[in-house]
Amino acid sequence: MTIHRMDHVGIVVEDLAAAVAFFVELGLEPEGEATVGGPWADDLLGLDGVRADIVVVRTPDGNTRVELSTFHSPATTGTAQRAPANTPGTTRLTFVVDDVEDILDRLRAQGAELVGTVARYEDIYRYCYVRGPDGILIGLVEELR
Repeated sequence: MTIHRMDHVGIVVEDLAAAVAFFVELGLEPEGEATVGGPWADDLLGLDGVRADIVVVRTPDGNTRVELSTFHSPATTGTAQRAPANTPGTTRLTFVVDDVEDILDRLRAQGAELVGTVARYEDIYRYCYVRGPDGILIGLVEELR
């Protein structure tokens, strides 16, 4: 059995518009949007009465997609924890960017919070983590070589 490629990463958010704005500010491009529901969605998710809005955004090279979704039904039962970055099961999405400080400033205007500091690893890269909408943990890497 062979994996052909990674198709996408899916993230459930409360405020879909805010999440889309955040990822667009990061530099991703909207690819499509839809409302989903019905028996196939119920079967897929193991839930009853699924109705959700989704927006897919992609990196400029077209190789990576992020599916952002918000559920109208069934009602959610809780929220994801804002756990420290070293918590088992914590998901991070990391993007290579031209200028960490520029992106960081732009994302802060979208409500992002810096986790730790912008760190430099030798003369190879500058790297930081930010928390975006709903506590999504995003890595920003600026290659120095």
